[in-house]
Order: sequence, then C-alpha cells, then structure tokens
Amino acid sequence: MVFKINISEKSGKTFKLETESGALNGKELHDKITGKDVSPELEGYEFEITGASDKAGFTAFKDVDGIGLKKVLLTYGKAMKKKPRKEGKKKMGRNRPKGLRLRKTVRGKIISDAISQINLNVLKQGSKQLAEIFPDQCKSKTEEKPEIKEDGK
Repeated sequence: MVFKINISEKSGKTFKLETESGALNGKELHDKITGKDVSPELEGYEFEITGASDKAGFTAFKDVDGIGLKKVLLTYGKAMKKKPRKEGKKKMGRNRPKGLRLRKTVRGKIISDAISQINLNVLKQGSKQLAEIFPDQCKSKTEEKPEIKEDGK
C-alpha cells in the first residue's frame, strides 16, 4: 500500500512524500520512528507519528486500540468539528451548544494497509536539510504562478 506522508518542521513548512515502506505497518500514533524507515534519503532524521487517516477520510484516534473502525462518543476536538443546526433565534456561544456529544466513526491507532495518509513531525534533524532533499517543494509562491500569454486579439 502506498502511504502519502506529510513531514512538518517547526518552522511550519510541510513536505509531501509518497512511499511504499512496509516498516510503518504496526506502528502506533505518537511512536518515534527513524527516517530510514520512511525513505533511505531521510537517514539521520527522527520523526513522531502525529496523525493518520484512511482512504475514506476517517482519522486515526489515539484512544481507540486496533486497526479497525469504531464508533466513539466524542465532544468537540479531533474528529469532531461539525457544527449543529441552529434552532430558533437563540444565540449560542461560538455556535456550539454546551455539552453536545456526537457519535463519530474513527479508526484505531495502529498503522495498517487501510491507512492512506500519515502525518509526521521532525524530532531530530539529519545531516541534510529537508529543503535540500525536496528541492521541488521549496519554490516560492511567485515562481509557481504561470505566465499569462496574450494572443494580440
């Protein structure tokens, strides 16, 4: 299974990578992994798994054991950002009724073949900077805009 990996730095820059690494299977959320497990060019790096989601968009939840889907009763936070319908003209603080809980489907915390996207956070830098490893993702916004050609009509 191909994993889409998002690597984020402390500066806020995110680098995207696709890999078929089998070393990630069986790891849990908030585990520390070496960069060599992700890709050979990331040797010397150390990452923490901060999040994951499957192909249907269900997020991995740290409180759910296993690899399967489970319906969990949640308050506002991770995996629950849906705002309820407004009823009447009563004003609610930040449009959220106090004490609202909804049952949502989430995935377990163990990485498996069902996971399609993994978020990683850099804990320890390697010998090369991420900007040097992924030079195509470091273009500035002005360089990415294509030029508009005029036909002369």
